[in-house]
Amino acid sequence: MLLSTQLQYSEDPARTAGSVVAMEQAGLDVVWVAEAYSFDAVSLMGYLAARTSRVQIGSGILPIYSRTPTLTAMTAAGVDALSDGRAILGLGASGPQVIEGFHGVPYDKPIARTREIIEICRKVWRRERLTNDGIYPIPLPEGRGTGLGKPLKLINHPRREDIPIWVAALGEKNVEMTAELANGWLPHVMLPEKMREVFGPALDAGLAKRAPELGPLQITGGGILAVDEEMFEPARRLARGMYALYIGGMGARGRNFYNTVFARQGYADAARLVQDLYLEGRKEEAAAALPDDFIDKVTLIGPPSYVRERIDVLRGAGVTHLHVSPVSADVPSLLTRVKEWIS
Repeated sequence: MLLSTQLQYSEDPARTAGSVVAMEQAGLDVVWVAEAYSFDAVSLMGYLAARTSRVQIGSGILPIYSRTPTLTAMTAAGVDALSDGRAILGLGASGPQVIEGFHGVPYDKPIARTREIIEICRKVWRRERLTNDGIYPIPLPEGRGTGLGKPLKLINHPRREDIPIWVAALGEKNVEMTAELANGWLPHVMLPEKMREVFGPALDAGLAKRAPELGPLQITGGGILAVDEEMFEPARRLARGMYALYIGGMGARGRNFYNTVFARQGYADAARLVQDLYLEGRKEEAAAALPDDFIDKVTLIGPPSYVRERIDVLRGAGVTHLHVSPVSADVPSLLTRVKEWIS
């Protein structure tokens, strides 16, 4: 089991990135860099490549709508070269509010787009002369352009032609596609006890079509981490605020994928209540409405013996990357302890 964390949004990304150096020394294996409607992820990934020497650097995630597939492939190859083979390309569809509201791009066909992007990226990294039929016609055919386009291949020789691709997937068809094609899966709002019940059929269907050369599907799981008693309550407040945001406000009514997954895992009534409260602007009440049982199962908050038990549950559910958001006065020391527990 590897150890990963998410780099937090910051007005001072260089300073935030500096914390990764200490976490790398403490045993961190993977750092994920988000891109929502914030600073872009790629700039920070390049900076991290220069500041670190061992930790893997993942985009967590790049929205599939905001770049062409070939630019996505070029970007991943560039970060992989700068980091000496430590890049991970994390992809996701994001949601209509961000894609249409911030990028001004129609939110359509997310699964088919992701499938084609994965295939195009791997063709680019293999330096094939690029052609593609489908949503992304390459070269652009006559009638949609000048008709002068021709198949090209990447000028540079990538550091690797098999840069790992991870997908943030929640819906059944998207999870199935991820299990079939991706190297790793980035779930969200995932209870390990409900993994098989909620996601098992989709995972099994995708794995049945998976190419052997991809190897086993890698999976993240974990949550906000605190093992010192004085940090338990602040960590729980942080968890409640974060999950209320996603379950209540990260998407319109009927199009909030996080809310749907929360409901599917046995919390349908709470899902409706949290969303109602959040969309009414009653954010603190929405956070308080999240069931204690849910918070306990999606976090790692408690004494070391309890946290180690929860890690075993995650491992039993198939999690290969323990993903934590540490809450501690001494984060590197905490990560060192956790790294020992999972090694």
